[in-house]
Amino acid sequence: MRYLCLLGVVAGSGLSAVPAAAHSSPGTGPAATGPRTAAAAKPLPGGLGPCVPGTCPPDGYPPINNGGIKYRDNGINIYVGKDFLVREKAAEAEGRVVVLGDFDQDKADGVSGIYNIGEAGVGSRVTPPEGADWLTTGGDVRVATGERLLAEKGVVRHAGDATGRIESTLKKDPDAAAPYIPLRDQLTSASQCYAHPSGSTRPPTGTATHAGGETLFRGDNTSMLQVFNVDFDLMGGSGGQEGIRFEGIPDGATILVNVLGTQRTINTYSGTIDDSSQLNKLRSRLLWNFPDATSVEFKGTGQFQGSVLVGNQTSVTTVSVPGMNGRFFTTGSLTHTSSATGGGGQEFHNYPFDGALPDCDFNYTVGQVRVVKTDEDTGKPLPGATFELWHETNGVAGLQTGGDDPDSRMGSPCVAGAPGECSQTVPLGTYYWRETKAPDGYELPDPNVFGPLDLDEANADTGAEIQATNKKKPHVTKGEVTVVKKDKKTGKPLAGAVFQLWRETNGVDGLQRGGADPDTSVGSPCTTDGSGDCRRKVATGTYYWVETKAPDGYELPDPAVFGPLELTGANAADGVSVVALNSRHDKPDEHGALTVVKKDKKTGKPLAGAVFQLWRESNGRPGLQASGAGRDTLVDAGCATDGRGRCAYRGLDLGAYYLRETAVPDGYVLPKNPVSGPHRVTAGNAAKGVTVTLTNQRGGGKKGK
Repeated sequence: MRYLCLLGVVAGSGLSAVPAAAHSSPGTGPAATGPRTAAAAKPLPGGLGPCVPGTCPPDGYPPINNGGIKYRDNGINIYVGKDFLVREKAAEAEGRVVVLGDFDQDKADGVSGIYNIGEAGVGSRVTPPEGADWLTTGGDVRVATGERLLAEKGVVRHAGDATGRIESTLKKDPDAAAPYIPLRDQLTSASQCYAHPSGSTRPPTGTATHAGGETLFRGDNTSMLQVFNVDFDLMGGSGGQEGIRFEGIPDGATILVNVLGTQRTINTYSGTIDDSSQLNKLRSRLLWNFPDATSVEFKGTGQFQGSVLVGNQTSVTTVSVPGMNGRFFTTGSLTHTSSATGGGGQEFHNYPFDGALPDCDFNYTVGQVRVVKTDEDTGKPLPGATFELWHETNGVAGLQTGGDDPDSRMGSPCVAGAPGECSQTVPLGTYYWRETKAPDGYELPDPNVFGPLDLDEANADTGAEIQATNKKKPHVTKGEVTVVKKDKKTGKPLAGAVFQLWRETNGVDGLQRGGADPDTSVGSPCTTDGSGDCRRKVATGTYYWVETKAPDGYELPDPAVFGPLELTGANAADGVSVVALNSRHDKPDEHGALTVVKKDKKTGKPLAGAVFQLWRESNGRPGLQASGAGRDTLVDAGCATDGRGRCAYRGLDLGAYYLRETAVPDGYVLPKNPVSGPHRVTAGNAAKGVTVTLTNQRGGGKKGK
């Protein structure tokens, strides 16, 4: 599985924050009056925010659209520290979703019961890689009756139970959320640090003015980290919608909006679909930080722009805007819903946060270890290699995978994706990657262990990485060897013949299928279809086709070996072929029939309702053996006589048969010996059939065994 990616630190030599010469805004406190120097800039904890390959868009993310999928982002787009609830008419959550608690979907009655995870019909259309974890939970995944959770091309990895209709690859993993648990405290610490470094409110670089139907954030047009503090709700005086506008923001600057207070609502119409507005253009470097709030609500009719961080672990955040465009990280619970009076289709859209934030001490106790698989000659990434991660735990240098005291294997095997990378987030320590399967067409390295990788406090934020290369296997020329089955008389192709392909490997002329040193069978048996063909694509060499079963109505050839077929470099492109002919059986297909007639012993009247088993003599011992390891063969488990007192068995192979009566008509008793026979079906009586008359005496109710 692919865990959280810990990216490198964003470069920066310190940020000069020059204050705006503006009046104090309601709730912001006085602007600073002198120059300040911020600490070196970094991303969010764990490198959260930027795109993680996949295949990241090289020129920025597309605007909201419904076009084809061209790019893949393996970064977490939504992180929820407690439970994620889907309610009312909410529709989609694009990108990777990690939930430490439960995911619970229970939408309103009478609306679309579908909720999409990972891939949205309308959004950035940048999805997680196919086969990656699209939803991870530390608890249950619950989908209400009549609804569907769709993550078709990804994995839903869940620690708890999964109930309801979930269209995805489901993988139950008790440790599903374990790699992401440390992020919760780190995000809480970061949220406090961004808003309240050293216990005081972070000095703003600009003002936030709440008036005239909008909140205007006016920056200083200088600082590369623009900080705004607001302690009011962003909505109209009567609770209605208002606009959001930014001014004085230098190109490339990061915007940090600290929304202070315990209960906060943003009700806005700002934000568009086509990325034409100034707010949309700031999206990738805009972070809305709620460090203290226990209740946060986003509503209105706008496409909300920017990433969100909710740091209070007891918080409940409710989202009902049509679209959230940016990363969404909450350490509390999240409810995705729709307004009581508005339309449905609410969506989270996958957009990165690429800003440079203040450096905060996140007290790393975990980090990521990665292996990157490349082609030895070209250096290009190779998908498809399988790796195990091992933790150095036995105090002996190097990796020990067996014996009385091996090192410890971590998690499940990982298959490298398109970027050739496997990664896991693990506690600090020493690790090894062990390659167990090479990509198709490549040789397994010798040795196949890569490491040690030392993960410590100094590199935990960026992680520890090692390169692993593979050589291509020597080129093997392949071609097709084919057998074509035909009717010997008419030349028509025949279906239903079974062939096994053999390769000459023991150096002895001709085919040897047994003995101490046989030749080698290749693949599984092949049955000819309507074209009469069996074909295999194999490396150059000498081959034989062996017919093991003839088509129905045909005789098996003698000999049934066809070849040798010499496949060489010169003829591999065209392949080599042989024709195998079959003749029809000379004898007619002889089958016979056996009919039992049941009558009243005294009156001779036919009796309905007697039940018989039909057995064929097959073990070579006189009489019927109906049990044990060497029993005869049961042909029919039960036939009840009709109104004429008859049971008829047709299409019987020639041979000897027994009738065993297991139930009698009402008012009759079972004969002392319920078995009759042997009754012989022969070539002489096959056309006419064999008729057996049996009687019952009156004497009681219905009996049987």
